[in-house]
Amino acid sequence: MERRQLEYFVAIVEHGGFTHAARALRVAQPSLSRAIANLERELGVALFHRVGRNAVLSSAGELMAERARLVLRDLDALRAAARAVGDGAVGRVDVAATSSSALEPVISIIAELRERHPGVLVSTSSALSAAEVVAMVVRGRCEVGVCGSAERPAGRGLVAHHLRDEEFLLVAPPGTEMGTGDTVAREDLGGMRFVVTKPATAVRALFDRLAASVGDLPIAAEVGDRSVVLPMVLRGIGAGLMPDGWGELARRAGARVYRFAPPERLPQWLVHRSGPITAATQAFVDTTLSRPVTRT
Repeated sequence: MERRQLEYFVAIVEHGGFTHAARALRVAQPSLSRAIANLERELGVALFHRVGRNAVLSSAGELMAERARLVLRDLDALRAAARAVGDGAVGRVDVAATSSSALEPVISIIAELRERHPGVLVSTSSALSAAEVVAMVVRGRCEVGVCGSAERPAGRGLVAHHLRDEEFLLVAPPGTEMGTGDTVAREDLGGMRFVVTKPATAVRALFDRLAASVGDLPIAAEVGDRSVVLPMVLRGIGAGLMPDGWGELARRAGARVYRFAPPERLPQWLVHRSGPITAATQAFVDTTLSRPVTRT
């Protein structure tokens, strides 16, 4: 079994077929097909079912896909470790993050990492929830993840580091006056319209808890893309709940930003696999864990 065969196999899975994979890899499709045929012959199982011009993963292929990604990650880790001896940390690290974590702390981590290890490239992938972040790391799609979760993230071979307690803020349309100073209590929210994300996110879970407690929080709009919440708030459609990483941006845009009294917080985590990790990934982890714990 060769590394090239595993790379071809994963590319077919990632790109949804032989044709798109061959184009992405810039190889001739017959060469790609021969490499996979040789791999199947060596393994003694069919990895794909050929349905017309499409290729669908077999049961063996589904099992192989996750493990092939992990093997390639481990090979990259070994190669990067050897290079790091002379050159320092170099290479690429794929980071999975929910939208709030991508804004803070991931942006700040990347800025610090560029100063410490200019040879490291960070590539981020967005995730809807903490569960999706964990799945992307466990399955080898990303080496490391950052997310908010009430419970310590868990998974096969997963390591989780608590970073800080992320604080949720009330972001209201310009000109909104409520609460005391820059703080609001739950009872101040009665009758306020909200722009909310769809279920399965930490922000939506907080809204649902507040709605159950207050009893009168009408939903003005429900969105699938969390990046449009702030523009909707600024247009006066409704208020929104946002992690503290959005606070400064919302203030500069003209929104009214309030903290809750008592605060609404959610633990934020850094996760990665317990096995070998690349020098680039280790640099990202070390940079993240060396940062001081901050609260808004």
